[in-house]
Amino acid sequence: MGLIRRVNPSAIRRFLESQSSAGLVLMAAAASALVIANSPLGPDYETILHAYVGPLSVAHWINDALMAIFFLLVGLEIKREVLDGQLSSWPRRVLPGIAAAGGMMVPALVYLALNTGPTAAGWAIPAATDIAFALGVIALLGNRVPASLRIFLAALAILDDLGAVMIIAIFYTAKLSIPDLAGAAAAVMVLIGFNRFGVRRLTPYLLVGAILWVLVFRSGIHATLAGVILAFTIPMQCTPSRPDWDSDSPLHTLEHALHLPVGFLVVPIFGLANAGVAVLTLPAEALVAPVTLGVALGLLLGKVTGVFGFSMLAVRFGLADMPAHAGKRQLLGLALLCGIGFTMSIFITLLAFPGNQILQAEAKLGVLAGSFLSGLLGYALLRSVSSAPEQADALP
Repeated sequence: MGLIRRVNPSAIRRFLESQSSAGLVLMAAAASALVIANSPLGPDYETILHAYVGPLSVAHWINDALMAIFFLLVGLEIKREVLDGQLSSWPRRVLPGIAAAGGMMVPALVYLALNTGPTAAGWAIPAATDIAFALGVIALLGNRVPASLRIFLAALAILDDLGAVMIIAIFYTAKLSIPDLAGAAAAVMVLIGFNRFGVRRLTPYLLVGAILWVLVFRSGIHATLAGVILAFTIPMQCTPSRPDWDSDSPLHTLEHALHLPVGFLVVPIFGLANAGVAVLTLPAEALVAPVTLGVALGLLLGKVTGVFGFSMLAVRFGLADMPAHAGKRQLLGLALLCGIGFTMSIFITLLAFPGNQILQAEAKLGVLAGSFLSGLLGYALLRSVSSAPEQADALP
């Protein structure tokens, strides 16, 4: 029996509760960053972020090193869900997969409709969903949101994260260093060897993973992808003699150990370091700049259109079923929450416009505006409907 089939309700509940609480902490961190950046402490805030600690600035340590731990957890969650979770079979993947595809394509098209030339590099910024933020909003709604919709959101976000990782690897990779890339490939082979030969202790994986991070950092590929690569090599079985997945496996052990520090430390620190946009000092035209509008409308309109529209088409043509006990308006409210793209959207902003403080500020402003409005509208819609779907919502 699989882990999800044996302890599915409690495992899902723990995951959703931790993600929801982490989302609330992230909201507080983002709000604090905005207040600090627009207060007399703003210059000190910038000075601290650009201060060097060893070979890297504080901002680089956060965005390149600390966030590698976040991506390690993302990779572990992707692997677990694909092997033995909500994405372990094609019927389970269809609806969240179609919704995730629509939720990435349509926002990108909305952005590109408003941006050409150099600013077109930010097309992927509105294509990501922040599950912690979205679940934080859902936590405020209590039982108004069916459990099936929460699980659907978690599965959609996992696929969304996988898409974002692929986008970063393919489209936001700088000039490559072949020797370091070869060294990184050798480190990956060692990790695969550990897995193949039945190494179940985490220490060897983490030590080689640290070496892999250094090599990937120097290779030109974004260093955080080392976390995802490492995650995919962590074994999910306890022993070779046991064919079933076990809750004490290296993957589950590491994932459980990372949930709290990532949710309550890593991601809030990232938010505190990157959400601080000095709005009061921005020129008025920044509010209607193509980048600002492209990101904001991509999240607010593109996400809901892509997620809800593609989901309805999948249901209409018999490719998938609606989440149990959920109506169309509830799905629409959830699709609005998918427009909260805070963490991954800001992360991609830093990759899309490296060193361009003006475009980064405009993109972050768009992320904050689009995410806030999406969250507010999604919350309002979900709060206005009961936990059971109305008869009028039923599809013919």
